[in-house]
Amino acid sequence: MAIRFDYSRGGRQVSLSKTGLLLIWPTVLAAMAALAALATLQAGAQYPGQVAKPGKNTPSLRSVAVLEWTGEQSHPKASRMVPVSVFDGQLLQDGGIYLARPAPLSLAGEVEYELKENGKTVGLFDIKNAGQEQGSWVGYGAFKPLPVARAKPGASAAAQAAKDQPWGDDVQSDRPVLHRKPHSGGDTPASGTGSSKTDSGGQAPATDPDRPTLHKKTTSDSKSDTGSSGDTGAADTGSVPDPDRPTLHKKASSEDPSSSSGSPGDPDRPVLKKDKKKVEDVGHVDSVADVTDPDRPKLKRGKSTADSLAVIPSLMGMPPDMQQAVAVSDEKSGPEHLWSFAWANAEDEGKMKSALEDIARDALGLNPPPPPAAPKRTAVHTKARKPVPPPAPPEPAPLLDERFRVFELAYSSGATLVLTAHTDGQGAQEKFVTLVAQPDLYGNLMVLLKSVTDAAHLDMTPRMRLVDAVDAMADNRGELLFELRGSTQRQFALYRVLRGQVDKLFASGAGEIMAEASK
Repeated sequence: MAIRFDYSRGGRQVSLSKTGLLLIWPTVLAAMAALAALATLQAGAQYPGQVAKPGKNTPSLRSVAVLEWTGEQSHPKASRMVPVSVFDGQLLQDGGIYLARPAPLSLAGEVEYELKENGKTVGLFDIKNAGQEQGSWVGYGAFKPLPVARAKPGASAAAQAAKDQPWGDDVQSDRPVLHRKPHSGGDTPASGTGSSKTDSGGQAPATDPDRPTLHKKTTSDSKSDTGSSGDTGAADTGSVPDPDRPTLHKKASSEDPSSSSGSPGDPDRPVLKKDKKKVEDVGHVDSVADVTDPDRPKLKRGKSTADSLAVIPSLMGMPPDMQQAVAVSDEKSGPEHLWSFAWANAEDEGKMKSALEDIARDALGLNPPPPPAAPKRTAVHTKARKPVPPPAPPEPAPLLDERFRVFELAYSSGATLVLTAHTDGQGAQEKFVTLVAQPDLYGNLMVLLKSVTDAAHLDMTPRMRLVDAVDAMADNRGELLFELRGSTQRQFALYRVLRGQVDKLFASGAGEIMAEASK
């Protein structure tokens, strides 16, 4: 019994018999198995986004820390380096515990940090040793100024002036020369016997009185007197020996039979004699001062001056005059990326700052409530009165410790405004505000992040203090580094501003003390 399957394909009626279906069935099963395997492979290899390979200039490790000090930055009274994060090429790790054996890698000895201010390098800081303060690792070291590039040969002003000056002028110069400076009198005589040569004009040139000459001293006699000297090594015939010329001869002594009997003995000449005493075979060590081996160990007596044992002033607690700066350390030095924003119109910055201050006063409750509306009066035929001018608006409430910064966190990304301030008072009366905003296409401010807290609730909602902008992942994009300071503990957090949103990328420390900021 034949079974037929009819179906339409491309407008044509196609019929398959039972025999033809059995022939193609293994091929259909193989195709279905391949599709199932491919679907399983795709389901197990889902990626959240495009995987970008690191560039050649991307460092394998990049550490971000915060330098805290009191006093002047170049000569601090006390300082410490607080690690924040370490970028290992893929993820941001906690700098306080990354590869801690026992001290973390970010605080290892001889690690050098570049101190940044708005993206510009302002100094260096070398880690000498590390320790723990209140259960957290901090580093101690010394501040160093930036190295000054040496001037290229011939680029100094003195060398350029000496190069431009003609050598014919009789002027003293600091430039070293390998030949004598010519004078106005002409060339000096080349002969050392007192005779002079004439120049091309037939005129005898002047003699340089300061030029040293080497010649044999002569006397008026033309012949030597061979019998006047007892020295067997008399001068050559035709010359008289110089009485001032030193001679080398053996000292005549009765103990030395081989000495010349005709030469007188020199009483002042030192004599080297062999000591007749038996010298003991005793080993001794002499100081070797000319050894240039840098790895040669040295044993010294007295107080040690090793750098690793030096006591460096450490910063304890949170003094009110403490200052902070971003520090970055990696194995490759790239070009500086400044985070400052250039306004097209200088007046726009003032307008944006005033608008952001009004938002901050509203968040802190400093703006007075609007006056109640006046009741409507019925129309009464009375004499017209002069309108009373409205009272002048009160002065805006002051914002204490106000800090206003404008950043360009990526190339052509626009302005990102950050304002932090607080009010006066004690406990719940002392309030803190932090605002992050960006202008829209119409010039109006969009608040992307707003954090408001008071001194009585810092453990639940810590105070956000801006440190600076920093490139934590070496991708030429800046992140905002905030200190989250509570009543008894603190953290450092990195925030990225992208596409009108503020996202927290990383927070240091073991515990999370930051409450979600209102947006």
